[in-house]
Amino acid sequence: MLQLSFNSISEPLLGPKWQGIFNNYWPAYKKWFETNGADKKPSLGIAQNRLERYMPEMMPTYNRLCELAGDDLTAHRFLTGWQPPAYISGCSQAVLPSTPQLVRNYDYHPHLMEGILLNSSWNGKQVMAISDCLVGVLDGMNSDGLVVSLTFGGRRTVTRGFGIPFVLRYLLEFCSDVNEAAEALKRVPTHMAYNIMLLDKTGAHKMVMLTPGNEPKVTDLLVSANHQGELYWPDRERFPNSLERERFLNTMMSNPNLDPWEMAASFLHPPLFNTRYKRGAGTIYTTVYRPAERYMQMRWPDKTINQSFDYFEESSTPVYIHAPELEEEPKQDF
Repeated sequence: MLQLSFNSISEPLLGPKWQGIFNNYWPAYKKWFETNGADKKPSLGIAQNRLERYMPEMMPTYNRLCELAGDDLTAHRFLTGWQPPAYISGCSQAVLPSTPQLVRNYDYHPHLMEGILLNSSWNGKQVMAISDCLVGVLDGMNSDGLVVSLTFGGRRTVTRGFGIPFVLRYLLEFCSDVNEAAEALKRVPTHMAYNIMLLDKTGAHKMVMLTPGNEPKVTDLLVSANHQGELYWPDRERFPNSLERERFLNTMMSNPNLDPWEMAASFLHPPLFNTRYKRGAGTIYTTVYRPAERYMQMRWPDKTINQSFDYFEESSTPVYIHAPELEEEPKQDF
């Protein structure tokens, strides 16, 4: 049995709490970054130029992050989000526009999980989001009622662009609804294939397929797993039952009388809930977002964390994952 800790942290403006997160996780991120050669190619100057070109509103936040990170230029390079090493997660997600509600599972290796729900207000909008890459977002919601979430798109291709968690942070910091977020995704390049689910408090929704070398495809799809149309990834163990998960979700969402909480509960059971932790494809958490109610949940089979913009409680929650064959070190993505 593996124990993880999920920490709910509230810090409106960047300060000592974020600096503590950085100090705790940066050594591991730095090792990963340098091992893959991303600290030197492209250069810090090029990476900063790309951030200013594509997401200029983030520059004051970026400068503050660098100030808190100190004089480590590798950290400054990392925090631009430009051209990171390849990283791959599983995941399933679906939106119920009538409620409105977004539910997602995040499937990854437990040893690579920050386990932080960060409540912040860096640029005027309050943001509750699951943290990744110190400043990025795996899924989250802002106080204007915009929800964003990702699943990997199932393609090996890597190109010039930003790591998607950095882009999702940008969406939550500066976009207020689905249309604004979709337009931003059309113009900000990302370095790998992802399916981005967007939902806002009105029930408006879009699923945007980002594929290196192609224009973003904006759809009205309600669900996504780890492929885009066809399943291209040859390692079926890496992304178990992606087609089955998509079919299950589509069948569930076709029910006109679907209960929102029954929908959420289904993510805690097969085929959506995965246990291939050894392969880096086990379900680490489930999140439920209700933007019209300014409310979200983090769920596991045996416990639930409830948070809202009106009442956010800092806490540290132990979570136990049954993974008896888990390796000491995760396998490389490629």
